[in-house]
Amino acid sequence: MQQISNIGRRKTAVARVYLRPGNGNITVNNKDIKTYFPSDVLQIIVNQPLELVGEMGKHDFFINVKGGGVSGQAQAVRMGISRSLVELNPENRPAIKKEGYLTRDSRMVERKKYGRRKARRSFQFSKR
Repeated sequence: MQQISNIGRRKTAVARVYLRPGNGNITVNNKDIKTYFPSDVLQIIVNQPLELVGEMGKHDFFINVKGGGVSGQAQAVRMGISRSLVELNPENRPAIKKEGYLTRDSRMVERKKYGRRKARRSFQFSKR
């Protein structure tokens, strides 16, 4: 079996995911997933598509991720892993699609406007 590569995106995070046959190692930016994503919640997010299709411990993933914060990066990795699993076995597509792991979450931070404190928040009004 050859290597499968896919890209996942979320906010400004971009994850390049490489899937190889192996024994379940997930390496993110040359670190183990437990050191790169120390939070259990983020590890669960990354592993969701693998648990859904029952592929835990069957493949090695080598992931390069950059941009954004840790939450956006974890969701970008999840999307890349989902795309790789669909490419590996097209029968996985309906289950993964139903959970929404193949859909690009396009919500981005709104830009700050002039005359405002943030994108929509005004400066505090002072009568005196």
